[in-house]
Amino acid sequence: MKSKRRWWKKALLMTAMLILLVIIIAIVMFWRVIRTAASVEKLEDGLYSMEYRGDYHFDGFLEAGGASSDLAVADYVIGDIAYGLVDLHLQGHGFGCSTIAAVGETGGRLYDRNFDWGFCNAMIVQTAPPDGYESVSTVNMDFLNIGLESLSEDMRMRILSAAAPYAPMDGMNEKGLCVAVLMIEDRPAFSQDTGKPDLTTTTAVRLLLDRAASVEEAVELLSGYDLHASAGMMVHFSIADASGRSVAVEYIDNEMRVVETDIATNFYLSEGEKYGIGSEESHIRYEILDALLQERKAFTMEDIRDALSSVSKHNFDSPFASTEWSIVYNQQTGEVLYYHRENYDNSYSFRLERK
Repeated sequence: MKSKRRWWKKALLMTAMLILLVIIIAIVMFWRVIRTAASVEKLEDGLYSMEYRGDYHFDGFLEAGGASSDLAVADYVIGDIAYGLVDLHLQGHGFGCSTIAAVGETGGRLYDRNFDWGFCNAMIVQTAPPDGYESVSTVNMDFLNIGLESLSEDMRMRILSAAAPYAPMDGMNEKGLCVAVLMIEDRPAFSQDTGKPDLTTTTAVRLLLDRAASVEEAVELLSGYDLHASAGMMVHFSIADASGRSVAVEYIDNEMRVVETDIATNFYLSEGEKYGIGSEESHIRYEILDALLQERKAFTMEDIRDALSSVSKHNFDSPFASTEWSIVYNQQTGEVLYYHRENYDNSYSFRLERK
């Protein structure tokens, strides 16, 4: 009887040790995911913030040749953070946006962005990669799909937070470089094939935030990759730096074009047969912002907030869309102000230490 009890005690001890070992291995494997998920904070309905705590291995993504599709990006992310144990999809739909670059009242530069879309869950993402620039960016979390609709929204946001660095729609880094993606209603979308490493729309934004300190560096970086439009959407990039240079980067017949401009909405700005193609409303928004730039020599952060309000969705007959977020980036001080769903009386403040 005693020997049988000793056997059971030994079996229980070995089982407990095995369970403890499995738990330790799981914690080690998923530590950065666990820490990142724990950082997620709900600011209000539809708006979250998080800090990516650790290395999201974007260098490894680039060294592996990048990705030519959202599915390939998702495969890399899942292999890296979840060892292929779950399934992730990146997806997107049409959206309309506005950006404006202006002189601040103290002589520095301001850059501002409206993201127009249907109701979605937005995530403000703070990252500090070991070999890249610290940045603040914004992700439409509805573009990420992990097939866990049965879970609570809070739990989904925490699980998806580990993939968020790969899906930014806009952002600013510690050097004051700002970048945003804006859709153009045109087909087919660009998909370059010149033998260079590959990037999708959102991974291109991540590349620029992590590695570019100026417009010149941003354009040079983009020229080293074959670009592929995420979700099959034709877009252009609005890029501005702290020196005052601002451009739109467009892809026409799969050729990169760079246009000097302080304003971008949702139509082509490159000269030629594509110029002006885009939504009628986007032309109106452009004209409103252009008139404001002509009237004012300098803007306060409140002035530029009001400029964003003047071209937000409540000014137009768009019952199925809203301006989900508006952002004022101070490229001189590193201050970032977020306004959610056109509530311009309430802001959420973030700050990057300018380096």
